[in-house]
Amino acid sequence: MSLMRPLNPAFPIDRQIAIDATSVVLVNVFTLDKADEQTFLHAWQDDAVFMKQQPGFISTQLHRAIGESPAYFNYAIWETMADFRAAFSHPEFRAKLSAYPSSAVASPHLFQKVAVSGICLA
Repeated sequence: MSLMRPLNPAFPIDRQIAIDATSVVLVNVFTLDKADEQTFLHAWQDDAVFMKQQPGFISTQLHRAIGESPAYFNYAIWETMADFRAAFSHPEFRAKLSAYPSSAVASPHLFQKVAVSGICLA
């Protein structure tokens, strides 16, 4: 992958993974050239297969932007930050990043659910 651009430059994912937390959600927005979509999809699928095998992985879902924009985002739910950190830092996963097309830019960020009375459960 040519570039990881933090969603929040003041707090990139490398700092986020140092925090211990339970039930984290990775949100990752990807932009790329339209000509690279199939290469991107194959690389993402290969990553997802690896992640599904890791301890603490719960689920993931990939979405494509509507229309002509070759933008994607995925979210992945993990039992704990420690589980995500181990998978994200795993040498096999890190090596897989080179399979992404050079036009791909990823903006990963980690989140936790928020309780909002009468609307959302924590």
